[in-house]
Amino acid sequence: MINKTEPLEISKIFPVNGYIIYKIPKYQRKYTWGQSEWNLLFNDIIENNDGYFLGSSICVNANDKEDLYSNIKVAEVIDGQQRITTLSILLAVLYTKILKYKTENDSGYILDEDEITDLNNIKKELAIKIDGKYIPRLQLQIQDNNQADYQALLGECGIIDFSEKKANAGNRKIYKAFRYFDRLVNNFLESTDIVNKDLKSKNPITTLFNLVNKFNNAIIVVIQVDTHQDAYMLFESLNNRGVPLTAIDLMQNLLISISDKDGKSESCYNDWIKIKNNIGEEYSVQERFFRQYYNAFREELNKPFKTGNDSKMFPLAYLATKTTLMNIYEKLIQYDYDVFLENMKEASSAYAILINNTDKKITFAEELLNLARIQGAPSYLLLLYLSIKNKDLNWNESYDSEMKKIINLLTRFFVRRNLTDTPSTRSLTALFMNIIEDIKVECNMSIYDIIKKKLVEVSASDDEFKKKLQDSLYDINKEATRYILCSLEQKYQTKEIYTNLWERDEKKNYIWTIEHIFPEGENIPKCWVDMIANGDYKKAKEYQETYVHTIGNLTISGYNSSLGQKSFEEKRERKKDNKYIGYRNGLYLNTDVVDKEVWTIDHIKARTKKLSEEAIQLFNL
Repeated sequence: MINKTEPLEISKIFPVNGYIIYKIPKYQRKYTWGQSEWNLLFNDIIENNDGYFLGSSICVNANDKEDLYSNIKVAEVIDGQQRITTLSILLAVLYTKILKYKTENDSGYILDEDEITDLNNIKKELAIKIDGKYIPRLQLQIQDNNQADYQALLGECGIIDFSEKKANAGNRKIYKAFRYFDRLVNNFLESTDIVNKDLKSKNPITTLFNLVNKFNNAIIVVIQVDTHQDAYMLFESLNNRGVPLTAIDLMQNLLISISDKDGKSESCYNDWIKIKNNIGEEYSVQERFFRQYYNAFREELNKPFKTGNDSKMFPLAYLATKTTLMNIYEKLIQYDYDVFLENMKEASSAYAILINNTDKKITFAEELLNLARIQGAPSYLLLLYLSIKNKDLNWNESYDSEMKKIINLLTRFFVRRNLTDTPSTRSLTALFMNIIEDIKVECNMSIYDIIKKKLVEVSASDDEFKKKLQDSLYDINKEATRYILCSLEQKYQTKEIYTNLWERDEKKNYIWTIEHIFPEGENIPKCWVDMIANGDYKKAKEYQETYVHTIGNLTISGYNSSLGQKSFEEKRERKKDNKYIGYRNGLYLNTDVVDKEVWTIDHIKARTKKLSEEAIQLFNL
């Protein structure tokens, strides 16, 4: 079944001198990764040690199908294509940035001979020379113009020979990924990195090559099989494997083992269960809690571990990451497990409130729900500190009202941040740690004002925020888009016309979901082609790629599946049980839709301008 299994660095998957091409079969789904996945991959590799494990990939030998590449090994990628595609785009970004230093430039830095060789090697990772012509080492699937866009992108980067760029390529995923990684790398070059200082250098060329090496050293386990049947059987078995021990499980085992020597294992276990009940069973939340607790109280936690001869400011770790987490808590437990447990009980009780995992009546519970809805969990680090230290802080008002103000401020901040990606995701931990340090030393400002000042300093401008609001909002961040639409609607709700836009069904899915007025589907219905583009399907497709995900073309509906690809008139007038479920449902968001006889690009543009201006006011810092 399995021909070969091998853990390989990315540099060996894309070997400089290796004659191998990877093909993604045309039946595989199109490239679907977006901002959250791009962020996660970039940050995981940057923040963890070299050789970070990215998962597995299943490949099938496809040489018997390819006469064109008879002298080259061809592997079909059955699993792992999203990750491999993303890494290749990221390497293309780094190639273009280093390429700028090949000739004289304003920076004063220029590549030496060895660095030019290293630059050429990046090109050889991404392209292979056949009959005097460079072609991509990775051959993408054809859906959504993935292959055409990828080849055009590599051509623009100078990695392969020129390939024609199809219309609206910039609005599709391949180019969006390239632009996103370009911003992430720029942010890394400009920021003071607190996780991996060894990657940074005063010489930008050195920093860029350090990044190349960091990503090239990440590991994917490549599993080679002989047939597609073998591949799918293996894929199914891998996805039904058992769950391995986590860092949290290892903490528990260490705690019980040590406390058992004092005859206290049972009481310690009971305390540990209370802690876990407070933070819930979801591992990602558990891990986040332990990382955020250490990062919030890093200074206090390191005091017992400092010695007169120790030059390290934080001997436990500079920062709690996935890599350092176990080592930090192993030392804390071994040093004094009783103190550790008391601290964790207090902190987990406070965290239970932040994540809405408590029966206590909290006056700012709705505000916390809004913060969670807009993916504001990184700020729990700050809120955890404020919750535990509230008795020591000089609140100008009561704790509850001050917390409510701060949470609302954080929510507005995250709406803007999650659309503009400013500050970058990997800067958020440092941001909230820095705010904590400012709170400790600033005596002349209220805590709210300290936080607001810092958030305003690091946030995108109103112009940048407006630009994103008028872009393909839905494609940038679906959760943030839904939050903005619901918030705009709630602004006009009264008790008489209240609708719970956050209600979920028995499967925990939102009942009210985003509805595209001009449909987003692959095949545009004829009625819409006629209305939006006077019967010109090609023009309608261009309009769809450019405008379909803008806020002016979006609303919310509790009956999304009933509207779908229907005509504009049907969507507007749709009824069920003699009740309007279409755009005449009484929502504020639809007031400038229901009075239209047709729906045009001009209507979308005008509504985009109107709603984006309202959103700027609503989420003003």
